[in-house]
Amino acid sequence: MTFLDQLNQQQRQAVTAGNGPVLVLAGPGSGKTRVLTQRIAYLIAYQGVRPYQILAVTFTNKAAREMEDRVASLLGEDAAHGHGMMLGTFHSICARILRREADHLPIKPNYVIFDQDDQVRLIKGIIKELNINEKLYRPNSIHAAVSNAKNELIDPDNFPTTNYRDEIVKRVYDLYQKRLLTSNAVDFDDLLLWTARLLEENPEVREAYSQRFSHVLVDEFQDTNIAQYMLVKHLCSTHGNIFCVGDPDQSVYGWRGADWRNVQRFENDFPASKTILLEQNYRSKQSILDTAMAVIDRAHNRRRKKLFTDRGQGEKVIYFEARDDYSEASFVVDTIAQLVAGNRFDPGECAVMYRTNAQSRLLEEAFLQARLPYRLVGAQRFYGRREVKDLIAYIRLIYNPNDEASLGRVINIPARGIGSKTILSLYQTARNADTSPGSVLLDLVRGAESPFWGQFTARAVGPLSTFGTVLARWHTAAQTLTTTELFDCIVSDIDYKAYIDDNTEEGASRWENVEELRRLTQEYSGRPLEEFLENVALIADQDTLTDANAPTLLTLHAAKGLEFGAVFIVGLDDGILPHSRSFDKPEEMEEERRLFYVGITRAKDRLYLVRAMQRGGRGWGEDTYPSRFLTDIPEMLLDGQSRGGAHPFGGDSLTDTRWKPSSASPKSAPVIEARYRAGTRISHPTWGDGIVLNSKLQEEDEIVEVAFESVGIKRLATSLANLTILS
Repeated sequence: MTFLDQLNQQQRQAVTAGNGPVLVLAGPGSGKTRVLTQRIAYLIAYQGVRPYQILAVTFTNKAAREMEDRVASLLGEDAAHGHGMMLGTFHSICARILRREADHLPIKPNYVIFDQDDQVRLIKGIIKELNINEKLYRPNSIHAAVSNAKNELIDPDNFPTTNYRDEIVKRVYDLYQKRLLTSNAVDFDDLLLWTARLLEENPEVREAYSQRFSHVLVDEFQDTNIAQYMLVKHLCSTHGNIFCVGDPDQSVYGWRGADWRNVQRFENDFPASKTILLEQNYRSKQSILDTAMAVIDRAHNRRRKKLFTDRGQGEKVIYFEARDDYSEASFVVDTIAQLVAGNRFDPGECAVMYRTNAQSRLLEEAFLQARLPYRLVGAQRFYGRREVKDLIAYIRLIYNPNDEASLGRVINIPARGIGSKTILSLYQTARNADTSPGSVLLDLVRGAESPFWGQFTARAVGPLSTFGTVLARWHTAAQTLTTTELFDCIVSDIDYKAYIDDNTEEGASRWENVEELRRLTQEYSGRPLEEFLENVALIADQDTLTDANAPTLLTLHAAKGLEFGAVFIVGLDDGILPHSRSFDKPEEMEEERRLFYVGITRAKDRLYLVRAMQRGGRGWGEDTYPSRFLTDIPEMLLDGQSRGGAHPFGGDSLTDTRWKPSSASPKSAPVIEARYRAGTRISHPTWGDGIVLNSKLQEEDEIVEVAFESVGIKRLATSLANLTILS
């Protein structure tokens, strides 16, 4: 048994486990893909299982191809490709089943699959048809609620309603499903929902598939949602031969429906299951694993794994506390340059990871300034992101109303009733008059006195003249406003925040990019608008080199499943990681901890944990506090320094005095009591609700750091701030 001899004891135990339910809890870098593929090879080569009796489910097509290729290398092409083994993603497998079993469903075999844009467009039309206020009930937000319901196998009739918004969602969901069926269409969630319902409601179909697939294997089990879990249960209902591999400690997709509790459901539903731990790590040095365990061992409701490696202890983890976010980016680029120059790592072996896409902007600029190539994974370059391009186009158009490219981009963003036919007519009118479309818009402000007024239909001329009026007002205001004031005016006037719908995960991420662009405008205070536009254009026009041997910039979510020689995790400030949205949500805080763990365990040889003492731009920075997760890491694992001159460590760990009462006030100061503890929810008359991060007694006042939902982190004197304690 040649390939079995290459396995460690735990891996071999998993691969050769007998029939029945098996749960493999695989630590990072422990060879879970090897275990899955060799389990398939073992079943075929040594247990006499036919390939067509095996169903293997992955989460990406890339993983499915890799698994199939590995099985082929072990057993030969015929065994892997030629005898009907069903291997693919949940969605692709469900799509095949639905086409075969359409007779049992209200859809025909030639159904189409609506993509994300199709789905949101359909919901938007339904909202309009039902005369629902789109500003109060955004299509993206309604779509997210419908998607979550489907992932939990909830149909429109059973959609729970506890408030008026739920009633609206239920009405839209009901009509949305009817419209899908009328179009003989499904969305991505329907692929799971319809298949789960098919197997639940048709015992003969369920038995046929569970008889055919005598062995069901599932990869990344911790990322399954309720619908996927029920599918797996149905498909193994006859033989009970279910083999699941996953790591609840790496469950970081709760925001899109994944439920790490499926691991607990598995153990409850299959009480006779065998649980096997994979703890030997083949990726990281022991110092990195010890750091990861120090973080994740503070998580709740988990089974501990003792990660170990034969790769040696390795160097201590580097902790660096930069003066500000610019210094943070410079430190990363300079350090990577030194590592490469010293032949410690190739550029492609280095990665920089961050919590939100907006954090890439300063890093990108630092790489460009150093004339060093980089690769951006999982997102567009900062200046290529839609919301950034939208707002820069608005500013360009205000600065130069003849800019046709910018006008074409923003003329109907957000929608203002200017359709494609009207735009075509505007451009044609401008061509005929040998002028620019922007000039025509500005002239329409004069109403019927404009020679262009009669060249448009009554339905078209209204929206055009309205936009022309707004553009003219902005153009005049730009002569006296700062770049930031002009930016704020645009965002407010077009209600851009509502347009991108920051109530959704995607919308919140896009709004963070808007806020990052605003911070950039603040650096041009007192400088002319053209200087801002010129510098932005020069950065935006520099295409990032695509050389594969370049450092990688990516979010922590995008890093899952990858590995690098040297990893830099930046932005380790409370409010960024963990994200401020998780402060009063224990489940989300747990996921933030797991996300940090995922980032740490991507590193093979060197790990850098980096934060900034001030963040928000030069001259506009606000003080930050270290991530609370840093306090879990023992000092002996870290080697650190601070640009601010203060030693970052204290006691046995990275302690943070913000969680302690102030030591002593000056003797002359009157004794006062702290009223605001960390975690207290408060309300400010201007900035709204927030959460206290830190409280400190200072002379005759109590100084608090508060994370506000509207404006971020602020430092306030409580005697002046007029705060109201909510809880």
